[in-house]
Amino acid sequence: MPEKILVVDDDPTIRLILTEALKKRGFALEEAGSAEEALDKIKATCRKELKTGDWKPKPFDLIIMDVRLPKMSGIEAVSRIRKLDPQAVVIVVTAYGGKEIALEAIKQGAYDYFTKPFKMEEMEIVTKRAMEKRKLQNDLAALRERVKEREFENIVGQSEVIKNVLTLVTKVAPLDSTVLITGESGTGKELIAHAVHQGSERYGRPFIKVNCAAIPEGLLESTLFGHEKGAFTGAHIQMLGKFELAQGGTIFLDEIGDMTLTTQAKVLRVLEQKEVERLGGTKTIKVDVRVIAATNQDLSLAIGEKRFREDLYFRLNVFPVQLPPLRDRKDDIPILVEHFIDDTNLKLGTNITGVSKDAVELLLSYHWPGNIRELKNTLERAATMADGELITSKVITISLEGLKEKSCPGLPELPTSLGETIQEVEKQLIINTLHKTGGSQIEAAKLLGITEKNIWKKIKKHKIDAKGLKKRSASSGA
Repeated sequence: MPEKILVVDDDPTIRLILTEALKKRGFALEEAGSAEEALDKIKATCRKELKTGDWKPKPFDLIIMDVRLPKMSGIEAVSRIRKLDPQAVVIVVTAYGGKEIALEAIKQGAYDYFTKPFKMEEMEIVTKRAMEKRKLQNDLAALRERVKEREFENIVGQSEVIKNVLTLVTKVAPLDSTVLITGESGTGKELIAHAVHQGSERYGRPFIKVNCAAIPEGLLESTLFGHEKGAFTGAHIQMLGKFELAQGGTIFLDEIGDMTLTTQAKVLRVLEQKEVERLGGTKTIKVDVRVIAATNQDLSLAIGEKRFREDLYFRLNVFPVQLPPLRDRKDDIPILVEHFIDDTNLKLGTNITGVSKDAVELLLSYHWPGNIRELKNTLERAATMADGELITSKVITISLEGLKEKSCPGLPELPTSLGETIQEVEKQLIINTLHKTGGSQIEAAKLLGITEKNIWKKIKKHKIDAKGLKKRSASSGA
């Protein structure tokens, strides 16, 4: 498709000369005899964005505009055009001796100017430069859009809290800063880490994941920093560490709160000096690696308990990203449900078309202590047990009960009524939590992710004997 140019001049002869000359060079031309007409033509190209509902211009590649126009001047028009399209490329044309006016137009956002009477060679040079600028802008915009799509392709949600998180990711991704992602288990910390990597200049280079909680203490140092042959019993060959393997890319240290103080000290050295030493080796190896860390722990508390180094915390917490639990972004549950059903159908070959209305109500009422991971597992389990193409509340209830057996033993057999189910589960969960906290309502509220006032109301509503629980806990402890 040829580039589109809008020529704005009240002199029809000038318009004819310019349009004919530019048409010969393969451009598509439109004309306007005034600034007002030009603005109307620009507005007429606006399109409505389906996702946001906003009207945005589908801009001309170039606008050539005379400065002296009837009614609205070209200078004022430049300012208004830039409000409609901040990336608009405008060349102003001024009469001989009017350079001061043309420079004022450039201050208002015009790209360049040429003077009347003009030579076609001069006009071609200025037009060519302007078109190159516009092409560069279009290429950059397309690249940013691709990066944005690539960053967030696996992150599902439209709630304000998740939008705020994605805004932070967009800002920090290109900066190469160290990032600390915090949040409960199952909130998607690895997805966010991957999004930061994908949105950075390191995209296309290694993204190395290390789960610090899953690797035995004795092997974590060797895993991170590597070892030389003979460094310890069983070290039959040289092994490169994860930091070396991530050279030029990103290393993601998940569950860093579980790392021992000794290993923390060595990670701190890598962050400060950008170098590692393999176990059993004497050679210092320079590494160019971006570090992203994540934890579900309160590192401030861990520092107070001498389980985590304060200096390492400050090195990691250059750019903090806090992920909300699912209970704080329940607006996203219907979208997540649809997404996970599609995934499950592909994975298991099921043919689930959706969930019933009462099942959605149940999903929205549940508190999701396991967050997004628990929701995904619940839906996968429900899909395998569903009798037809629709997942019902009864199937969801059975799925939740099956998943809770491991973490919440002692829950009563759930009734079939949706209302009774929600209330009974809530009541039993509060009782179980109060048992864990020795009857402390403040601690129970923290564990459940609700306010102290809220838990007090629920205890009263369910007629739970909180004082009795506290006494029994105290006597059993004695």
